Amino acid sequence: MKIGVVVFPGSNCDQDLVDVFSKLPGQQVVKLWHKDHDLQGVDFVALPGGFSFGDYLRSGAIARFSPIMQQVITFANNGGYVMGICNGFQILTEAGLLPGALLHNNNRKFICKNTFIKAQTNNSLVTNKKDLNTALKIPIAHGEGRFYAAADDLKRLNDNDQVLFRYCDEAGNVTLEANPNGSLENIAGVCNVNRNVFGMMPHPERAANAILGNQDGLAIFESILSFVNA
Repeated sequence: MKIGVVVFPGSNCDQDLVDVFSKLPGQQVVKLWHKDHDLQGVDFVALPGGFSFGDYLRSGAIARFSPIMQQVITFANNGGYVMGICNGFQILTEAGLLPGALLHNNNRKFICKNTFIKAQTNNSLVTNKKDLNTALKIPIAHGEGRFYAAADDLKRLNDNDQVLFRYCDEAGNVTLEANPNGSLENIAGVCNVNRNVFGMMPHPERAANAILGNQDGLAIFESILSFVNA
């Protein structure tokens, strides 16, 4: 599989994603500059975390208009796989590829710490191999990570099984205390109705290497490849 990692001015997790995907068997990874107009024939597009364009105006609001995004939108609308992590998630909501919005954390502070999340469905590329009862320790690093959706949109997300992850405690309990940023219903990740576009705020690429002392995130990337290569 050929994977493209988009790089915006201010991206800071692009190389992390390249490293994780490159270490998985049989993957070709290329970087796609935000001013490019060519996806180079990739099978999967990843939008990394960081602070695209300095998060000025609103996180992801400027990056959404980068030239590469028109290609990404067309790719996604044609059924191509697209995943956004943290700032990438914000960009996908700004581009209308994912429902909802990412608002300022309820404490109005930047939060950088380990959290626990639990997969809510096996009916997605990023969670198809996950045990729905097991908590994953995955770090977050964001100031605007509070997931919000209007009541009708939230109902559709639940009815259509589009919620991928919820924040939980170490034992897997989804509680108010385990919610780090005030996200509605502890939502940490969602997909689109066609199940080919995915977004999550926690950083699995920062928890995918033994040298970091945490490989819980690696299972998410392995899940992606097992589904696509099936």
